[in-house]
Amino acid sequence: MRGMYVSAIVCAALLTDPVIIGAHFKLLEPASWLVANDRGDPQKAAPCGGDAKDKGTPSDIVGKAIGGQKIHIRVQETVYHPGHFRVALAVNSRDELPPDPVTTTRDTEKGPRSIWAVIQSPAQKPVLADGLFPHYTKPSQPQIYETDVELPNISCAKCTLQIVQWMAEHGYNNPGGYTYHHCADLAITADPSKPIDKGWPAQP
Repeated sequence: MRGMYVSAIVCAALLTDPVIIGAHFKLLEPASWLVANDRGDPQKAAPCGGDAKDKGTPSDIVGKAIGGQKIHIRVQETVYHPGHFRVALAVNSRDELPPDPVTTTRDTEKGPRSIWAVIQSPAQKPVLADGLFPHYTKPSQPQIYETDVELPNISCAKCTLQIVQWMAEHGYNNPGGYTYHHCADLAITADPSKPIDKGWPAQP
């Protein structure tokens, strides 16, 4: 049903208040709009990374994509943390990107910690996919996650594709809350053989 939401519930084993350092991930594909280090920093601040200490250096990369077709997304979790990923798209302004996932927390001696986050199911514009790559067991080595996500059939000179990771059992970050952020700039050309997807902002 349109607008229906389901919650990602963290496994009960995670509620034992383990000591887990903050997660990090690196956007491998498409190319990030910021130059990132090996851990993917800077990535805390919404909507597209950077933080008060390091706003980041633009990469000046604008990728190309075809509307109505799938784009390959590949991320590497450089520092493990349980959670999942979400993908969204802004056409004219990053102000069009959705807020970070709504999070339920529990109180601890060290402050609030995240328990679960709302996942859109089905995804609603401007979210393209939600609840991607759920993982709650620490792997033996850093993991690469990848998938294909279908773009709307629209044209834009410089859309923003946002990929965020929501983290379970995490303390509140300032900035960023319980979410880390990466973005890629895309020039999307609509596929003329398909109808234009309605409901997306028009280009000026």
